[in-house]
Amino acid sequence: MADADPGIFGTMARVPEVRVTDAADLDRHLSEADGPFVVRGLIADWPLVQAGRRGAKDARAYLAGVAHDVPFAVSVGNPGTGGRLFYDDAMRMNFAMARAKLPEIFAQIDREEDTDDPRPIYLASIDVRGFFDGLHEANNVDLTGRDALASIWIGTRTRIAAHNDQPDNLACVAAGRRRFTLFPPDQFRNLYLGPVDNTPAGRAVSMVDFHAPDLARHPRFADALDHGLVAELDAGDAIHIPALWWHHVEGLAAFNVLVNYWWRTTPRWLGQPQDALNHAILAVRDLPADQKRYWRQLFDHYVFDEGDAVTAHLAEGGRGVLDPLTPDTADRLRGYLLRQLSR
Repeated sequence: MADADPGIFGTMARVPEVRVTDAADLDRHLSEADGPFVVRGLIADWPLVQAGRRGAKDARAYLAGVAHDVPFAVSVGNPGTGGRLFYDDAMRMNFAMARAKLPEIFAQIDREEDTDDPRPIYLASIDVRGFFDGLHEANNVDLTGRDALASIWIGTRTRIAAHNDQPDNLACVAAGRRRFTLFPPDQFRNLYLGPVDNTPAGRAVSMVDFHAPDLARHPRFADALDHGLVAELDAGDAIHIPALWWHHVEGLAAFNVLVNYWWRTTPRWLGQPQDALNHAILAVRDLPADQKRYWRQLFDHYVFDEGDAVTAHLAEGGRGVLDPLTPDTADRLRGYLLRQLSR
């Protein structure tokens, strides 16, 4: 059922939709995409989707039947939050982390499902292969050789603040309904990001409440809306979220399941840019202004504007990490950094 008041979502542009005929066609769309797109019915034949269409309890029974008999990490929020897993007024998390076996978590969802204001219960980014037997084999997308990490997200009605991820993402709604609100990478200034070290799930998030944006406090969010896209997905639908695109994700049904695939277009042995940002805050941000200007120029020279001029004066074989990185040189550089940071 659509929201009585669609708020910002009713006037935003829609995510483009594409038709996909087979794995090769999906590969072409993923390879050529310069933005997000939706594929309706991509996973409609999954057994998990079919179970969810019979009912939320059937979806839970299907998942519980193939889950490992081990504790799962689960986030549990408070009533009265509208499912928003976020900060409280003191900038602490407004939810608690717990661990329980999947049938126990589902039993709690069963007990609260018909109450007026159930607590949000959310299992985030669970490794499909590591926590379930046969789930991936029976429910997966052929990504044509991409080395993708398959994760499952299970929960009640939830709102996850806008954030971005380094990998590319294909997110598939396996049960329930979800709304994705997306912004291009360059909109970070207009999304009013929170702390980079105190985050709900490891990535800085937008501090704007998309259900009740305060434009007096966050005036540039109006500019972000001019660039935003929204899509509502039913069970069986999928959305491609390119690397670094900001996405606000909502579970709109009483019970929702998402399976997503993350893959990088760069080797796994490369470092994480977020780690470099954190280290730059530690080592560079608070230097005197003249020193910061020097380091900005040096970063441009070695990192952002790198070219033949950086190494032309050095003999081949003596350029070290200034040559294109390999797994071996990346490991040596990582080891050097670890030694320096532990001093």
